[in-house]
Amino acid sequence: MELSGKKVAILADNMYQEMEIWYPLYRLREAGAGVVVVAAKAGETYTSKLGYPVVANASYEDVKASDFDGVVVPGGFAPDLIRRYGKATQLVKDLDAQGKLVASICHGAWVLCSAMGMLKGRRATCFFAIKDDLINAGAAYEDAELVVDKNLVTSRKPDDLPAFCRAAIEVLKKQ
Repeated sequence: MELSGKKVAILADNMYQEMEIWYPLYRLREAGAGVVVVAAKAGETYTSKLGYPVVANASYEDVKASDFDGVVVPGGFAPDLIRRYGKATQLVKDLDAQGKLVASICHGAWVLCSAMGMLKGRRATCFFAIKDDLINAGAAYEDAELVVDKNLVTSRKPDDLPAFCRAAIEVLKKQ
């Protein structure tokens, strides 16, 4: 189990993209990592764009960066809700500042944009419709399946999930 002893947060809110939570969640568990779904309220059920449920194990209020080795920020419309919680964006920013994995796919980059200053001078990708947000946050946007900039792993869409998860696991293994 290549990630035995590692612990990763996956952020959630309503209207998440199904595969962008469940694929990384199962892939990370399969590799031996402990995965914690973190959202506004622990114990609350959040539904995907198609109505698929995920239950939050912890709330933003109850966690801190030192609890985790990394974070996955999924896409869908959930990131627009997630970034409204200062504790969520602070968690992402703090994990990045500690050199820990920050993995974002699709619209998840909205959360990175709201983690003020985190993207300045960094290379990243996202769903093409929000590339201007990424650029305005200071990132060098690349239209690529996968962009890895030190501990930052970004991808564009569900089709990119295999490369996204492989890269996230590699970053976690090096920590």
